[in-house]
Amino acid sequence: MAHFFGTDGIRGKANVSPLDAETVVKIGKALVLALGIAAPMIVIGRDTRISGQMLEHALCAGIESTGGAPLLAGIIPTPAVSFITKAFAADAGVVVSASHNPFYDNGIKIFSKNGMKISDDMENRIESFLTQPCTTGKQFLPEHVGTPKYIHEEALNQYSKFLKNILPDHFSFAGLKVVIDTANGSTFAIAPALFKEFGAKAEVINNAPDGININAGCGSEHVASLKKKVVDMRADIGLAFDGDGDRLVAVDERGEQLSGDQMMFIFARYLKESNALSGNILVGTIMSNVGLQLACEKNGIFFHKAQVGDKRVMEKLVSLGGNLGGEQSGHMIFSDYHFTGDGLISAFKLLEIMVNKKAKLSDLKKDMHVYPQSLISVEISIKPDVYSVTNVLKEIKDAENILKDKGRVLIRYSGTQPLCRIMVEGPDIYITEKLCLKIAEAVKKELN
Repeated sequence: MAHFFGTDGIRGKANVSPLDAETVVKIGKALVLALGIAAPMIVIGRDTRISGQMLEHALCAGIESTGGAPLLAGIIPTPAVSFITKAFAADAGVVVSASHNPFYDNGIKIFSKNGMKISDDMENRIESFLTQPCTTGKQFLPEHVGTPKYIHEEALNQYSKFLKNILPDHFSFAGLKVVIDTANGSTFAIAPALFKEFGAKAEVINNAPDGININAGCGSEHVASLKKKVVDMRADIGLAFDGDGDRLVAVDERGEQLSGDQMMFIFARYLKESNALSGNILVGTIMSNVGLQLACEKNGIFFHKAQVGDKRVMEKLVSLGGNLGGEQSGHMIFSDYHFTGDGLISAFKLLEIMVNKKAKLSDLKKDMHVYPQSLISVEISIKPDVYSVTNVLKEIKDAENILKDKGRVLIRYSGTQPLCRIMVEGPDIYITEKLCLKIAEAVKKELN
């Protein structure tokens, strides 16, 4: 069977299979058939990239042709689609987005009716329908064709109300100077409005989407301009979202970037102090810095690792009974409120901690030592078992022998792009960079 789904839905170049109009029509059909119910309601949201409307229309055509009823939420953050799917009692939710990727990529993320990413079994069902043309070509009578409903304004209003209820009554960010980078993405309107409503003095950058400038030198993947703005304005904090608003990167008042791991530790310690950290559990991933695990141990927090992807983090939270988890990349899940990463919730909770503790962000991050980590992403054309490639394995073993018990090597393929990610963690940045580069050179040579 062909595999369409990666670690976070279906992703690829826009207008190229499987993100071309013809295939996406089939994906819409396959989703309805996989749900197995008559006339399902399916929420569809998208980010600001130029190919979004094309793929939204294709999804609608596929869904409607098989009797489904699309609820079109328009440009809206990914976590809003998760929330709206559940709030509107829809049968599924779909986001047309490639998250932090450049404009020329796009993707499809699918949520179940409870607002969680669909299960592996559901992904397999959809893929089975996609690979059986006779089934996906099943004919529906004209009177069974579905029709769309436009819910953009209502969806944004409900999502905004939900976010406002995350904070205590009468809570205020007054006195805080905040710089917000919306990555020219789906938070470009909602984020500035909410922070200003809560009294923050908000300066907004990169919030003029044109379909092509999403994530272009800005947002969570590119924080240089945010760092400069924070320092120039003497702001208290900088907040960078990605194109679809499900991750957050923060910059402190000195212009220094915090990793997702540092933010997770700040959240976990604060919740533990407030007796609100369920089971005193924090879930990270295999990519989490060893410094996070050590800081958790020192503070009586039980740290667990999931595979990469906020879907896997959520699965681990459910199995362990935890209520906080996330990824180094900036996906944070506060499962008391939401079942997927939400950059706006993360931002609200971070500012709430700063206000309640009357602390600078640079002080809040002090108690977690970040071990030097080098990460290189190499473009590849094949994806064999990396440990079966002799020259790559030799470089990995050489690095592990040098690091011994003072570091680690992690190699993984991207589930959404043709990339191999090499991460080396150790006691010294010079050593980690040198070892990471040697492995990356071997990967580039052998996997292309």
